[in-house]
Amino acid sequence: MDDDRRTYSEQFKRETVELSFNSEKTCKEIAEDLGLSYHNLIRWRKEYRDNNDLAFPGQGKQKLSPEQEEIKKLKEELRIAKQERDILKKAVGIFSKKPR
Repeated sequence: MDDDRRTYSEQFKRETVELSFNSEKTCKEIAEDLGLSYHNLIRWRKEYRDNNDLAFPGQGKQKLSPEQEEIKKLKEELRIAKQERDILKKAVGIFSKKPR
C-alpha cells in the first residue's frame, strides 16, 4: 500500500504557524496557499500554543525538558511496580487457597 502522507520539517511548521498568527489571511487561505491541509495547520497551531519550544519534535518523538524526562521515567517505573504487585497478589491468592 502506498503512503501518500507528506512530512514537513519543524522549521516549515513553525514558520507556517507564525505566519498564521501574524497574517491578515485566514487559516484556510494560508493552508490553501501552501498546499497543506487546513486541519494540519489548526493542529500545528494548537501544538505550538501548548508546547511552544517543545512543539514539532519530528518522527513522533516528544521533546521533553529534563524534569519531564524524569517524570516520564518515574511513571514508567511506577507502572512496572504496579504490574509486579498485581502479579504477586494473584500468586498469593492462588497459593493460599485451601485444597478441596
